[in-house]
Amino acid sequence: MRYNEFMIEGRNAVIEAYRSGKTIDKLYVLDGCKDGPVMTILREAKKAGTIVNYVPKEKLDYLSQNGHHQGVVASAAAYEYAEVDDILDAARKKDEPPFVFILDGIEDPHNLGAIIRTANLAGAHGVIIPKHRAVGLTATVAKTSAGALNYTPVAKVTNIGSTIDELKKQGLWFVCADMGGDLMYGLNLKGPIGLVVGNEGGGVSRLVREKCDMTAAIPMNGNIDSLNASVAAGVLAYEIVRQRMI
Repeated sequence: MRYNEFMIEGRNAVIEAYRSGKTIDKLYVLDGCKDGPVMTILREAKKAGTIVNYVPKEKLDYLSQNGHHQGVVASAAAYEYAEVDDILDAARKKDEPPFVFILDGIEDPHNLGAIIRTANLAGAHGVIIPKHRAVGLTATVAKTSAGALNYTPVAKVTNIGSTIDELKKQGLWFVCADMGGDLMYGLNLKGPIGLVVGNEGGGVSRLVREKCDMTAAIPMNGNIDSLNASVAAGVLAYEIVRQRMI
């Protein structure tokens, strides 16, 4: 996949992006390059908690759009991230039990954008994604969300499992999508709830699944055994919506 206009290239451009407060999701640095300007960038990356990837020149050449990367390319978020507390505040302001999507490693930007759109339409108060091994808020995600990113806060966290533990202290229950779980229609999905959806290939990771209170299976009657991640999120989200309306 080619990257989009939110790739920032060149040492000065990346330093200025950090100092202006721009959210940088990932930083790509030429392997072995540790001169003064690069060390300045790495210090800014550490302060911001940016994921740093040391890569060969061929990778940087591929990421670069103008060929003038100077050994550094940064992937910037198209939208600013919220905090988890912002999501809970959104529920309080509406006087509603929190309804949160937690995405365990969604890597396809089209899936992430579609899930954010579904979250908005289902009345969820926000979406939580991991910092590592997952797509961030790229321009493709923003476009696919069809404007939902303007209304639905997305928080990025270091550890999904720890975040679930913290949200449990706030009274939330968690249900994860899993083909080996209980049929979703027999589960009580009312009240403050977090819907956990795994990545496109492996689903919800074992450690995250073990944190959940329930596992929900969607009935399958066709010749293939799974749904696209964004479709599965939509089906489960609207079962939660249905139960909240009763």
